[in-house]
Amino acid sequence: MTKFISKRLVNMVITLFVASIIIFTLTEIMPGDVAQMILGQYATEESLEAVRQQLGLNQSPLVRYTDWIWGVMHGNLGESLSMQGVSVASLLLRRGRNSLFLAGAATVFLVPLSLFLGVVAGLKEGSWWDHLISTSSLIALSLPSFISGTFLMMIFAIWLGVVPAMSSIEPGANLFSVFPKLILPIITVSLVLLGYVARMVRASVIDASHSDYARTATLKGLPKIKVVWHILRNALMPTVTVIAMNLGWLIGGLVIVETLFAYPGLGRLVYTAIQRQDIPLIQASVLLTSAVYLLLNLASDVIYTFLDPRIKY
Repeated sequence: MTKFISKRLVNMVITLFVASIIIFTLTEIMPGDVAQMILGQYATEESLEAVRQQLGLNQSPLVRYTDWIWGVMHGNLGESLSMQGVSVASLLLRRGRNSLFLAGAATVFLVPLSLFLGVVAGLKEGSWWDHLISTSSLIALSLPSFISGTFLMMIFAIWLGVVPAMSSIEPGANLFSVFPKLILPIITVSLVLLGYVARMVRASVIDASHSDYARTATLKGLPKIKVVWHILRNALMPTVTVIAMNLGWLIGGLVIVETLFAYPGLGRLVYTAIQRQDIPLIQASVLLTSAVYLLLNLASDVIYTFLDPRIKY
């Protein structure tokens, strides 16, 4: 197992290195002038040149990339261009904490519910429960986050008034104390994955129910609860990997949901940074998101090898 994890960590470092090159290249070809954005449209050419010199924008891309990646390796992510005097690391730490809380709450909500719905639909194949769950999960899977979020906001915040429409919170606030503001974002970011996982669990349970070992267990006269346990144990094994891998998608989906509900998380920070052409903030945020996605994939592989001893390290 140690050799397996070490090999995956080396591959992850190589992948992050390639990702850093792609991220830097994309920020290089972004339209607009960073110096112009900082000083405004009425800035003189002399002041613009002074800002470019100060920020090192006159240096070659290779030199700037080397300086940036060297700083990242030593924990120096630079300062935000749109928020003077604020370090990128402090912004990522504060906003990342908020996004981590939102993603964690969404995971706690969607995983048990999707497993339960998928198992019920699979064990009750062809029943009205199956049709209801399958149709609902297909609708949840088909709706983009900004559409489902808008509908939820209109119904529960505007028409019924049972939860706040916006999720803006004060910096450093206790997230548990403002949890009612997070209900709509949590449900919205969970819906697509909820539908996807529930449908996959249903298909796995149905496939396991029709397998030879399930028929043999039934013919031997084993109690139904034991037969169902064998079915679930084999059906849910691949679901663990799917859930872990798609949590990376959930992290990426936070950009839309946080922007829609004005939630001060990492996704909204990336959106704001792109609007303001805050290059250091964009680079660090996207690289951090890539690292989180790779770590989740590594975690899913490790969990799967524990669950299935047939997997070779």
